[in-house]
Amino acid sequence: MKYLVVSDNHGDREVLVDLADTYRGKVDKMFHCGDSELEPTDLLWNDFIVVKGNCDYDPEFPNTIVEKSDTDTIFMTHGHLANVRMGLTTLALQADQAKATIVLFGHTHEIGCEVRAKVLYLNPGSISQPRGPIQLKSYVIIESTADQFIIQYYGRDHQPFKKLHFVFNK
Repeated sequence: MKYLVVSDNHGDREVLVDLADTYRGKVDKMFHCGDSELEPTDLLWNDFIVVKGNCDYDPEFPNTIVEKSDTDTIFMTHGHLANVRMGLTTLALQADQAKATIVLFGHTHEIGCEVRAKVLYLNPGSISQPRGPIQLKSYVIIESTADQFIIQYYGRDHQPFKKLHFVFNK
């Protein structure tokens, strides 16, 4: 399975249109980890699975989503309600309740991925306003196979960041 993951575009709708147009039919699912600042009725949400961020005020956006695929159970939240700036403990407890194999979150605007107890935790960073030590406007493609998670971060020009390629065994 292939998943596109993006977060924190903060009102930049055109970057999401570009991602949807580029990847529609090329990935199995597209996820948005919140802070779109778009309306919940936006037609873009026909392409993306989306959660509410701390800058998304409409109550129609869900705070969390559990999405199942043939190979994975994906838990997604923005992260602000799980205190991700302080660590992944609360997020890990939520993921465990969902029996997740992949956890997607945003909020910090910082790129990050790691596997803990056979669960992939991934933050795609921000497609519009990156923060932290890696200042790249980014999104991610996750390829999930029977044995591995293959992670590739990309820039807005759809070119891979070669040093941001990771492979984790399941």
